[in-house]
Amino acid sequence: MFTGIIESLGCIERIESRGKDLVLSINSGKLDLSDVRLGDSIAVNGVCLTVTCLTTQGFTADVSAESLANTNIKHYSAGTNVNLERALTLATRLGGHMVSGHVDGVGTIIEKTNDGRSIRFDVECPKILGKYIANKGSITVDGVSLTVTGRTESNFSLNIVPHTVAETTIQSYLKGQSVHVEVDLIARYTERLLEAKSEDESREKSKLSQDFLSEHGFI
Repeated sequence: MFTGIIESLGCIERIESRGKDLVLSINSGKLDLSDVRLGDSIAVNGVCLTVTCLTTQGFTADVSAESLANTNIKHYSAGTNVNLERALTLATRLGGHMVSGHVDGVGTIIEKTNDGRSIRFDVECPKILGKYIANKGSITVDGVSLTVTGRTESNFSLNIVPHTVAETTIQSYLKGQSVHVEVDLIARYTERLLEAKSEDESREKSKLSQDFLSEHGFI
């Protein structure tokens, strides 16, 4: 689990193909790796990856075919900047919101405008995700915990303050750029609970057949 508070800007140094998978070598910048061990999780642009090797300047991580199919990592190259965050601990301040590091979809920046000292971004995302996005609710974009400032059926808006722009890859966002989107975890689980309740009710109703009523003397 993560918080969506970016700890460092990193950079892809090298990408190696391994069959259908990739191995990323990442320069971790100012990220403190002193307590990171092999097998630990680090969010790279919002994608939870496992550390496979610690290097003098950062770490390496495998990217599975599943992750490649559902993210834009397949378009990365040497020199691509990435947001980095270590997995949270029980002593971590939850400054953002609960983030799983599992990307729900890829969105597209469709508009970028100055709004006072902030920058406003309008993002188009897969329509299937629209039901999970609430005005003033939380959303994760490339691993950054952000607040939704407006929404339509398939678009949402963000107002990014100068500090967040300076400390993340948001500083380089352009119109037409693709980004990783992870919706609020609570919305996901709420939907599943409602689905489970509906399934249970359907099963209960299915028992009330004419044969069941006859067998138990109701008809």
